[in-house]
Amino acid sequence: MATVPTIEWESDADLVVIGGGIAGLTAARTAVARGLRVLVLAKGGPLDTATHYAQGGIAVVAPQGDSVTSHVRDTVDAGAGLCDPAAVRSVVGGGPHAVAALTRLGAVFDTRADGAVARTREGGHSTRRVIHAGGDATGAEVQRTLNAAGLPVLFGTAARDIVTGPNGIHGVVVLSDKGFGVVHTPAALLATGGLGQLYASSTNPPGATGDGIALALRAGAAVADLEFVQFHPTVLYTQGGRGRRPLISEAVRGEGGVLVDADGNSVTAGVHPRGDLAPRDVVARAIATRMRALGTDHVYLDARAITGFGQRFPTITGSCRAAGIDPEAELIPVAPAAHYQCGGVVTDPHGRTPIPGLYAAGEVARTGLHGANRLASNSLLEGLVVGARVGAAAAERRGVRVRVRDIPARVDHAADRRLLQQLMTDHASIVRDRAGLDEAHERMKAGMAQHRTLRAKAAETTERGPEAHPPAELFAGIEDTALTLAAQTVLLAAAARTESRGCHTRSDHPDPDDLLRQSFSVRLDDDGHPVLSR
Repeated sequence: MATVPTIEWESDADLVVIGGGIAGLTAARTAVARGLRVLVLAKGGPLDTATHYAQGGIAVVAPQGDSVTSHVRDTVDAGAGLCDPAAVRSVVGGGPHAVAALTRLGAVFDTRADGAVARTREGGHSTRRVIHAGGDATGAEVQRTLNAAGLPVLFGTAARDIVTGPNGIHGVVVLSDKGFGVVHTPAALLATGGLGQLYASSTNPPGATGDGIALALRAGAAVADLEFVQFHPTVLYTQGGRGRRPLISEAVRGEGGVLVDADGNSVTAGVHPRGDLAPRDVVARAIATRMRALGTDHVYLDARAITGFGQRFPTITGSCRAAGIDPEAELIPVAPAAHYQCGGVVTDPHGRTPIPGLYAAGEVARTGLHGANRLASNSLLEGLVVGARVGAAAAERRGVRVRVRDIPARVDHAADRRLLQQLMTDHASIVRDRAGLDEAHERMKAGMAQHRTLRAKAAETTERGPEAHPPAELFAGIEDTALTLAAQTVLLAAAARTESRGCHTRSDHPDPDDLLRQSFSVRLDDDGHPVLSR
């Protein structure tokens, strides 16, 4: 049965930013500087973002020995034929200015002995162009800097719906500790991050539940390239580990770390000319192949030859030691885990969607930068560049007078989260095939039906008073609904892409198909079901 939440509070803003990471806060800061009234909504606390956990750095063209053309070429090569070269050049070209603005705001990046900004090389890059902070705590430094900007943020607040009208965005329905509310606004930015919680293990924080994908689809926008979920090759492996797992940055390999199996053999030898610094999809597949061949659930990263490892990588050192591993003396057990959503809400390089007033930036957006596989450390770059552009573009809606009159009623379809995560991990991770994708789809449908039945029985036997739906339960409901829609969309696109390209590998279609060198977009039909077009 369709439900409409009871609205208990209201507010107004010129721009509502949904998400408190690099893209959202950069957009908010830019918009505030232009005189807009901005409200940022964050599901968690100030540090519960993917930005905060980002280790490697920001890929930005170096002033010497590098060029925008070189960075574009590396990005397009990694994107396996699905990047938009014009969008890539636009975003990459905006990198130096965006990083300079962040530095002026107070961000401190690591320097060499001569005082110049230190740069490292990561997988897929042809040169050392990745700047970093705190060794391997770049995201934490970026988050600290943006949090200190004093922006208005409602923490512990989730978005339920984007409300549209004849002239575009009219408002956002949200859930906070005050209950459901509505923020009347002519502009909304989706900066919600990724969908890593679709999988049993991920580098993403707990809030990465695909919220922006669901919000955009229900608002009538299109998403594209969602079948391309990047798995980071090297995540710290521990027996039985689930949920967010510590990342072992690609920069470790950039500084000389080597991937080996239990017998000490190279994992990537003969796989790619760049070996351990090949694009992430190549390395993740090589690791998965070696684990399958040996019947193991992890390989190793040998970083013992890196001088001063603890100083260069203090965050990684802490994570390893917490797991009882000394990375300066022992091999680090690693395995791939869900890391980055390469596709997302279809936008231009300024974050605009075709719906007036609806924008998307950061991991949730598909600008054309990443294509079928993201180049390492291009994510923070995109968040900075496109976030700032959205903050400026939102001024286009200044003076548009809107008011939410009707709250959308909808039926929430959700599967049990643990079942969903296991199905996606088993059948829609690094290597997929049609039989597994079909099984995941059918079992998820059955799980959704069972979940609805259990919720209906609970509703019949529970007295519905003011405390019947505590915020934690409602938050979980919003997230599970978003996760389920995101999973359906990923499975739909992955089944249609009968080829292997970028970070999408089909064992039953191991080669790329030139006829499929195009993006697949998905919208919702009139009944709320995802449908695919090419």
